[in-house]
Amino acid sequence: MRNLIFFMHTSLDGFVGGPNGEMNWITINDEIFDLVDTMTPNADTALYGRVTYEMMQAYWPTAADNPNASRHTIAHAAWYSQVNKVVLSTTLSQEGLVNTTVIGDHLADNINDLKNRDGKDILIFGSPRASHSLLKEGLVDEFWLFVNPVLLGQGIPLFKDVPAITKLNLIETKTFACGVVAMHYQKQIG
Repeated sequence: MRNLIFFMHTSLDGFVGGPNGEMNWITINDEIFDLVDTMTPNADTALYGRVTYEMMQAYWPTAADNPNASRHTIAHAAWYSQVNKVVLSTTLSQEGLVNTTVIGDHLADNINDLKNRDGKDILIFGSPRASHSLLKEGLVDEFWLFVNPVLLGQGIPLFKDVPAITKLNLIETKTFACGVVAMHYQKQIG
């Protein structure tokens, strides 16, 4: 069975976006990108909510064409062009999408079917509303939380509508020079 791995930046007080979804408080640098670059080769499917998917589609297909593109941008753009994309949306049409599948209903059945197929891991980057839906159904197997040294006070919560008790095992932590701390957890089975 393939793992569904959740990647999310969060504030120290547990928000993944400001009140209007602002993300200008997130610290991303080459050190963090280097960590992510070690994980993407182990995944052949990227899962997004509609808003994040549209943001990714607007950037990654041509990002490597910029003459000043970083090593990370070139690597991630190549991965993005090849990876199977799955979008959780009730409003996005499947028509005309390339290498992309839209899941609009029967979330647990569809995601479990995807996890049971042969292949590599499934990654979900950001996508707070889609992540909330996956968490509510208990479908996330691993968590990478990038805790940024900032307090937002309000905004989009990291966790919402999770099952009453979800026990996790801490696998590893990594502290970056910029003050971000990455914590890798795996859901306990049984």
